[in-house]
Amino acid sequence: MTTMSTTKKGLSLLFDRPREPIYKSRANKTVFSIPPEYIVNHFQPLLPHFGDDYNEEFIPIRRITIPPLGEILELQRDENFSLFIPKHRRIAGKFIDIFLAMANLDELLAVAVYAWDRVNPYLFNYALSVAILHRPDTQDFDLPPFIETFPDKYLDAKVFAKVREEMTVVPDGSRIPIKMPKDYTASDLEVEHRLAYFREDLGINLHHWHWHLVYPIEAAREVVAKNRRGELFYYMHQQIIARYNYERLCNKLERVTRLNDWTKEIEEGYFPKLDSLVAGRSWPGRFANQKIRDLNREVDQIKQDVEDLKRWSDRIYAAIHQGSVTDASGGTISLTENEGIDILGNMVESSILSPNRTFYGDLHNMGHVFISYIHDPDHRHLESFGVMGDLATAMRDPVFYRWHSYIDDIFQEYKATLPRYSENQLNYSGITVSNIEVQSEGSPNNTFNTFWQQSDVDLSRGMDFQPRGSVFVRFTHLQHQPFTYKITVNNQANGSRQGTCRIFLAPKNDEKGNPWLFRDQKTMFIELDKFTVNLKQGQNTINRASNQSSVTIPFERTFRNLDLNRPQGGEALAQFNFCGCGWPAHMLIPKGTPEGFASQLFVMISNYEDDKIDQKTDGVCNDAGSYCGIKDKLYPDRRSMGYPFDRMPRTGVDTLQQFLTPNMRVQDVTIKFSDRTVRPKQRN
Repeated sequence: MTTMSTTKKGLSLLFDRPREPIYKSRANKTVFSIPPEYIVNHFQPLLPHFGDDYNEEFIPIRRITIPPLGEILELQRDENFSLFIPKHRRIAGKFIDIFLAMANLDELLAVAVYAWDRVNPYLFNYALSVAILHRPDTQDFDLPPFIETFPDKYLDAKVFAKVREEMTVVPDGSRIPIKMPKDYTASDLEVEHRLAYFREDLGINLHHWHWHLVYPIEAAREVVAKNRRGELFYYMHQQIIARYNYERLCNKLERVTRLNDWTKEIEEGYFPKLDSLVAGRSWPGRFANQKIRDLNREVDQIKQDVEDLKRWSDRIYAAIHQGSVTDASGGTISLTENEGIDILGNMVESSILSPNRTFYGDLHNMGHVFISYIHDPDHRHLESFGVMGDLATAMRDPVFYRWHSYIDDIFQEYKATLPRYSENQLNYSGITVSNIEVQSEGSPNNTFNTFWQQSDVDLSRGMDFQPRGSVFVRFTHLQHQPFTYKITVNNQANGSRQGTCRIFLAPKNDEKGNPWLFRDQKTMFIELDKFTVNLKQGQNTINRASNQSSVTIPFERTFRNLDLNRPQGGEALAQFNFCGCGWPAHMLIPKGTPEGFASQLFVMISNYEDDKIDQKTDGVCNDAGSYCGIKDKLYPDRRSMGYPFDRMPRTGVDTLQQFLTPNMRVQDVTIKFSDRTVRPKQRN
């Protein structure tokens, strides 16, 4: 009988060396003892040679009735996998459901071992990861970061030749980190390359992948139907667009132009410099000034006209202005003031929660697909999709932000139909924010300081057919000096009060250097933090450190290559896995400029009685709730996501100052970038 700890160890080994045959000795000289019929025919003659090393530990695999895998096997092992392609996400949903249906961990391990050499490695990793995040008996399982298993989706292709050389020639313990260049996808002749540090940041792309693990598009309904999932799809991506536009202004570029005319050429080209280690091919690039065209790719079961995007879009806009959608049975669902955005989010994405996928279509996902096949829409060149077709790589491409700017425009159209917040809905009677300071060591008050930092990530888990042992790649990313908010709040009410402190940041001026109209500036605010405060009568001073942000997860949680700080088990570890979802802490603050980028820090104290959700949120995973929610809980804020900037302003409000009520305050701040690089202390 296999012990539970042994079974979970076996599961962990399924995130190691994804292309090596299942019978091969895995990490720490561990071997699966596999029923012969589980081994694919090609490897069966090798069975007598298993376990020649007497130091190996064996993990027995139970013989069970394997459920039919059917069309899951139609995706070849050497193909790329995309959750945007309808067939791929359908088979992913089926595979997830098979894993979820296993009665116990022994059966889960058995079916996973059987599938290992038969199912596409990317599909296998995704489906097993989603199942582990959602099965009650795997909540204490340590889910490795995706970059460890598939580093090829994140790192310069040139790095891997050097990594293989280091692993083959240099003994474990003597290897030095391989340095990856900060700029490798384009030269300064390409103006969009100014934003490469943001688009190609490893942490940002890992966040996007992990968010979609937690919020899958297709699987059993109980897995997909999380609290306010559609609204969270809207808000998380809206914040990405706001942040990207912020970075563009810091780099003297205009805000991104939405991709809303699909007959025009896409000006931006992009060449990712990535290789797929599974497919054995380079990721296709996109030349400048290409147009999306009708798709006819029999291999992917896609036959779709560009006109379909227009048809779906028109129907969604019509629903917004009608204030209701038509469900699959012909009934009417109202887009109410509070729930409408959630319905719309599920419809636009579109997940299985869409009220009528047939009528409202697959707008968001198929937009990704059209763009990702722009180089080979009819498969005549036998090419796979570009980076826009993969959740792990899509944010690298400049056109991602143009497409999502258009998607966000749909949501903003809906938000513009909602009643404006009145002063009473914004104010907190008796509460006044009287002062805001940002304090950072070694710099003047109200100054954020940014710079470059180098960090290491271990690739050994994903380097198939190479000697064992750690091998690190050193990459360069944006970082900021730690800082503290010091907020002075006066409570003039009788007795103590509770409030929600909401902190946002926005550029002070537009790209032309002019002060904003509030209706434009409101979509530029990025959320920095949100937390509950207790206010005694009289003056209160709130101190809040930057590393406590409700938006971010710490660096160690994004890149857990050695798992040094992980909890040992139980609920804490379940929360830890979920906590892989969150904006990377090193990217909390925009880059700024060497001379100092003028910005406005907004602080609001709202009435906690109007905000609160009656639930316990104790635990280690309540710190990135703004973008990711809280595991197995309701979203931790009753207000609309993005409040108070999610609706058009009340009559008479043209500027941010006119928008303010006494419980709000704005402080002018500066973001100052220093072009220096801080190197890691751990290794030379």
